[in-house]
Amino acid sequence: MIYLLCLVLFSLGVYCVLRKRNIIKIIVGIIIIEYAVNLFFILVAYREKGRAPILSSQTPILNMVDPLPQALVLTAIVIGLATTALLAAIAMRIYEKYGTFDITKIRELRG
Repeated sequence: MIYLLCLVLFSLGVYCVLRKRNIIKIIVGIIIIEYAVNLFFILVAYREKGRAPILSSQTPILNMVDPLPQALVLTAIVIGLATTALLAAIAMRIYEKYGTFDITKIRELRG
């Protein structure tokens, strides 16, 4: 069920990217897609009553949580922040040049 909700969040982001005409809304759609993928990775690594993968000499860890998706998500958050900053800078430059965030009007100004 929770994977379905993750898919709904991803679909909402794709809808924002494909159907919206405002550059800021498209950037927000990309951010939603990034967080949906990060949430999916964390959900894949989750285990019921799982423990951290720390070596212990007293008790063996039978149900260990996978640390690899957590490391991937941390890296993806940093990369996502950098791409969001880049997209925001590009959107600001487009607004300075054309005076609008609407991509249909920007296409009409080509020439």
